[in-house]
Amino acid sequence: MGRNRSSCVLLLMVAILTLCFVSSKAKLKKLQHAPKADGSLRFLVIGDWGRNGADNQSLVAFQMGVIGEKMEIDFVISTGDNFYDNGLTGVYDPAFEESFTNIYTAPSSQKKWYNVLGNHDYRGNAMAQISPVLGYRDNRWVCFRSYVVNSENVDLVFVDTTPFVKKYFIDTKGHSYDWRGVLPRKRYISKLLRDVDLALRQSTATWKVVIGHHTIKSVGHHGDTQELLIHLLPVLQANNVDLYINGHDHCLEHISSLDSSIEFLTSGGGSRAWRGDEKGRKGEEMKFYYDGQGFMSVHISQIQLQIAFYDVFGNVMHQWNTSKFEMCVCICNE
Repeated sequence: MGRNRSSCVLLLMVAILTLCFVSSKAKLKKLQHAPKADGSLRFLVIGDWGRNGADNQSLVAFQMGVIGEKMEIDFVISTGDNFYDNGLTGVYDPAFEESFTNIYTAPSSQKKWYNVLGNHDYRGNAMAQISPVLGYRDNRWVCFRSYVVNSENVDLVFVDTTPFVKKYFIDTKGHSYDWRGVLPRKRYISKLLRDVDLALRQSTATWKVVIGHHTIKSVGHHGDTQELLIHLLPVLQANNVDLYINGHDHCLEHISSLDSSIEFLTSGGGSRAWRGDEKGRKGEEMKFYYDGQGFMSVHISQIQLQIAFYDVFGNVMHQWNTSKFEMCVCICNE
């Protein structure tokens, strides 16, 4: 009896150690999205939108359909705060149809939607939004806490930024957050940073794009997110990330970096905007700021990247592009 008990205890310890080892080596979930035949990729980005069509959400959705058709987009990215004010109550919450399925009805919007969670999503049942059940209710919906979407020349790394922000844990202001799967917070953040760093270091894509809900640099209402400046930004800089795209501030925004390759892009104008609420400009880093509703587009080829911001009427408000040229060395034998 004693020997059997000892054997059981030993097997249990081995199992626990194995699980810990596997967990410590776990990587971000990786999805594949095929590019167009020429290797290019085109998508729209929207954030902070889920208000049952109110606050111009439906108008923005209509223009997304128009621009999406012109561009022949491959998918849509959401930068979080998908359902206001307090996320979803569960996987069968009618708000999913009322704020998503019944709003984004244009033919060009019937593509995959790659989503991240925002702080308002964590105020509800965060697990519901990452549940596969939503994918059965609407097969466009794709959402995990953090993951990678690869499309040959492009790696898109989606990062769960809400747990980085300490105030949500110590000053809830009467809100209840769904921290299942996140606690203990410091360990969750530490592992996430390692996983993001590993994904970016292993990437062989020409273009590296990181998507999160919270700002890193912004002149909007929330301004810079200090925790991301301290913890996430160094990882992005070390891995030569090209774009960091976020929502959170209800505006459209483009800020360049003077000390790295990163362009900081805010697309949080999916519904309610905060007009006149800004924290001052950032000098020559500031390329564009608009305190109204709208969305952005991204077009990436093997050597060129183009972005554009649109208002609620579909007008182009700002455009920017950059290129990467592959160097070819020819050796001629005489």
